[in-house]
Amino acid sequence: MVKSLSVCDFTPKEEIEMRLNALRSKMADQGIHFAVILQSVDLFYFTGTVQKGVLVVPVDEPPLFFVEKSLFRALYESPLEITPIKKAKDTRDTLREKNILKGLGAMELDVLPVLLFDQWKSILGYDHMADISPLIKQVRLVKSDFEIAQILKSGEIVSHVFQKAKDIVREGRQEIEIEADLVAEGRRRGHQGLLRMRGFNKEITCALVTQGYSSTVASGADVPIAGFGLTPAVGQGSSANTVKTGIPLIIDYGGGYNGYVTDETRIYVVGEMKEIFRKAYEVSREIIEDITGFAKEGVDTVEIYTRALDRVKKEKLEEYFMGHGEGQVAFIGHGFGLELNEMPVFSARHKTVLKEGMVMAIEPKFIIPNEGAVGIEVDFVVRKEGLQRIVETPLDIVSIPNAIPRSKGVNRPGV
Repeated sequence: MVKSLSVCDFTPKEEIEMRLNALRSKMADQGIHFAVILQSVDLFYFTGTVQKGVLVVPVDEPPLFFVEKSLFRALYESPLEITPIKKAKDTRDTLREKNILKGLGAMELDVLPVLLFDQWKSILGYDHMADISPLIKQVRLVKSDFEIAQILKSGEIVSHVFQKAKDIVREGRQEIEIEADLVAEGRRRGHQGLLRMRGFNKEITCALVTQGYSSTVASGADVPIAGFGLTPAVGQGSSANTVKTGIPLIIDYGGGYNGYVTDETRIYVVGEMKEIFRKAYEVSREIIEDITGFAKEGVDTVEIYTRALDRVKKEKLEEYFMGHGEGQVAFIGHGFGLELNEMPVFSARHKTVLKEGMVMAIEPKFIIPNEGAVGIEVDFVVRKEGLQRIVETPLDIVSIPNAIPRSKGVNRPGV
């Protein structure tokens, strides 16, 4: 009966073992004797489940996966041997009996709340713990064939949503109305319903639909285009703004399948796009095309960023590139996977040499103050001789005839 409820593949045992072995190798290089993993995304990566528990990874012994709740789901979803517990401190005796608590320990210091960190230091009897997060990020940086297969399925959802958008975008519709229809389309195709980001106060919606002034307003989020949103309680996202003729409508949509996310942006315009946006759009597309032909295994991410910025400066558009004023950000792309903000980062100061299996989202975008925003975002898998597109939807501006009645924008049951 349970098998009929899910549509996704479980993480294979050999995949889990490969990931754990890679982490152990890096732990050995850093002199770390054991790691305690608590964050849900890291737990999923190394166990295949997000159930409440803790994974302890000794550098030279099999992992110990303690589960508090739900034991039923953890046993069903994870290939690892599981030790049931009632509360976190129940792990102490087992760890002592197996002589795990020796040498340098490490935890995910970039995401753990202080109270939880202190609780686990008390449980383990340690005053100091190293940070295992950088090593986990390095292990997760290069995706396996299994992971890329999940990412491509996530990309298929994005392709479907972009295709449907041309029937949903209409003059006079609110941004939030369009977003609601797009999210529904994705869910019908198997979208998992949420996206994850790593870090304190990092929040993101599955879709952003924004146009005109609402697309130019900066937010506290580290993104070039955040949208005005519906409330200061969120401070980003689609708003009640209505679609108008001639102004680019940004659709920034994040796919999500079996944990793995994708992140792409396309432009839709009702009628003819105003000339003020034309040059910026063409530069965005030229940057994507240049990177597509240039980047491959062995290329430095800083060089990719520099090439894009040089192209922008040549056209004297740097004032509007990746935001404007206080909203400007210092990157042009990012990695993704189980989280939307993974390594590598494409900026002037984050040097990473591309390797086959890395994935990246490149997003050259421009904000024209008080007018609107324009740009593209495209996802790639790094290969030895080039880049593989994840979402095959064309990069062209999608033109929406302005004579179509608003009521025909989307098919609804009973309409």
